[in-house]
Amino acid sequence: MEYYNRIVCVTYEDLTSGRDAVMKRNTLKSLLRRNPRWRLSEGHNGQKVLIDYYSLPLRYRQLFEAKHGDPKELLEKEAVRATLVFDSEARAFFTGYRYDKGTETNTGLPVELVEEYTINASVLNILLERYSDCRALRRACGGTVRGVWDVVAETSEELRDRYGHTLPTNVARLRERINRYKKDGYMSLISGKVGNRSAAVIDGDAARCIIALKRSMTPVYTDAQLLDEYNRRARENGWKRLKSVKAITDFLNRPEITPLWWDARHGELAAAQKFAHRLKTELPQRRDSLWYGDGTRLNLYYREMAGGRNVVRTMQVYEVIDAYSEVFLGYHISTSENHEAQYHAYRMALDKSRHIPNELVCDNQGGHKFLESQNFFKQLCHIYKPTKPHNGPSKTIESVFGRFQSQVLHKSWFFTGQNITAKKDSSRTNIEFIQANVDKLPTLEEMKEIYAAYREEWNSMPHPATGVSRMEMYESSINEKSYSVNNLDMINIFWLYTKKPATYTGSGISITVGGETYDYEVCGKDGQPDRKFLRQHFGRRFKVQYDPADFKSIRLYTEDGRYMATAEPKFTIHRAVQDQTEGERAYIAAQLKADEEDRIERQAEARAIEHEHGTAPELHGLRRPKMAGMNRGRDATERDIERKMRKYARLPIPDNGKDVGKMISQAIYDPQTGEIEFDEYRMAAKL
Repeated sequence: MEYYNRIVCVTYEDLTSGRDAVMKRNTLKSLLRRNPRWRLSEGHNGQKVLIDYYSLPLRYRQLFEAKHGDPKELLEKEAVRATLVFDSEARAFFTGYRYDKGTETNTGLPVELVEEYTINASVLNILLERYSDCRALRRACGGTVRGVWDVVAETSEELRDRYGHTLPTNVARLRERINRYKKDGYMSLISGKVGNRSAAVIDGDAARCIIALKRSMTPVYTDAQLLDEYNRRARENGWKRLKSVKAITDFLNRPEITPLWWDARHGELAAAQKFAHRLKTELPQRRDSLWYGDGTRLNLYYREMAGGRNVVRTMQVYEVIDAYSEVFLGYHISTSENHEAQYHAYRMALDKSRHIPNELVCDNQGGHKFLESQNFFKQLCHIYKPTKPHNGPSKTIESVFGRFQSQVLHKSWFFTGQNITAKKDSSRTNIEFIQANVDKLPTLEEMKEIYAAYREEWNSMPHPATGVSRMEMYESSINEKSYSVNNLDMINIFWLYTKKPATYTGSGISITVGGETYDYEVCGKDGQPDRKFLRQHFGRRFKVQYDPADFKSIRLYTEDGRYMATAEPKFTIHRAVQDQTEGERAYIAAQLKADEEDRIERQAEARAIEHEHGTAPELHGLRRPKMAGMNRGRDATERDIERKMRKYARLPIPDNGKDVGKMISQAIYDPQTGEIEFDEYRMAAKL
């Protein structure tokens, strides 16, 4: 028998050896073939085959325990037999301990007492560890913790036979001694008969010295080391020397002294929270007065394939709650707390509420900073209060999380437990059971569905203050300062801007969000690319607004904030003709034709400007080269250009260049309107 990853395991020999074997070898082989997960170690390279004991059918476990005894107890006793590790710090403490004996001062402990106290401290360390392990193991295996102190006492007697410690034999007295040791440390082992144990009076410069030593970071002193350093300085300064570490700790724990060193050891923020004056507060009286947003571990395990086997995983969840009703309004599950998780949680919350909250309080994490840079929170609520992590304002949502875990999530066998600081054993999970049933854990998608159902259950449960369901409380409440939102408001709040402007080119415009690139272009009412927009804005940079939940379109703004157009996903075609559909080929043909029209339009507009200002080559007896690469032919192209020039001309464009001068001579220019009029009768006679 042995532990494997904290699981009780047995071997082939344990089950099949001897005349009264628990089972035959062939029976065991057959069981393992049908249940391969029972085998935790394959036994290669001379290693033993290890079998999960608690996976075996009950009848075989009963036969095993009748022959060998309870495997947990056997393994516990084996652990006790390990070699005692002597506490070197205890030996140093007792060796350096000084006390007053009658008229003698600064007297050290006899060698015999130093040895006795060191052995006792070393054994107590083992017993404390034994108590913790035994308690945890019994909880993990579904048993009670009654009788744990009996096991500790039995261990103490085994160690007494081996090392000769002098701890009490009575269980109650031993328990009392262990608890005193946990509280007072090595000092609790020194007999009251040794020297004068009365409390020391510490004040003045001596008190300030102890505070300074406690605050020291170079070096950092333990209380025992602090005692030694203080006594060294006391000898130099003529202060009364202290006899014990307890005198130091009692002084440092005085109410008026603790605030003077706490920040040096635990941080100024922790000290501010510990010693600050607390206001008496009352929760909101109506819905949407105050929302809390916070991220935490999602306390449900799920399974995931990795390396060809199932492994245990957890996720993060970002929750948004209404403080008045404790309703969970919105959430998002992800691997980490980032701006995307926060964004989707708030979007769900507002979509569910359809009302702007008056106040929003959340931890000032990196994700919040990104959203804040987008003016997200200014649009989402009237009052936005970012706080530091674990600061006072966040305690309300932490309390809700705690009750949600203990009242709802704990019902699941794959509940992770609360956190490592949870004091109750019932708040922790049986990880051995989880590992034994990893293949039965839900997948990620299944876990998400389960969590969603648990949230709905929480929302439908009665509120502890009113007895009315949380959701009913929320829906029946009215907040006169929380106005409702429509679809346009949702767009204005939840559409975000890219970090940098993007350039519009012949390929349209591209944005990258979350590592994914999206291509868009502005289209006309016919769904075809807007060629006019391209001509007018080629190379222009735009601020791009997008919907993180739906990339079907984007909005383009000038860099000074003027809306210009909405762009749609760019149509994609196959390069290889073999792969192209009829629709793709028709699209290509339409775009090639449109490209020709664009060329003609550009030429027409440019030539019209030339004629307007008299710089056209044909006006000076020169020939203009005809456009090449046009399907309609060069002459037909020229005719199209001449026909379209009139659309762009401020002056009428004749069919041939020699008549331009006559047209100009008949023009009448209005400087106020900028319009040009012609005497058509005189012009017709001249032409």
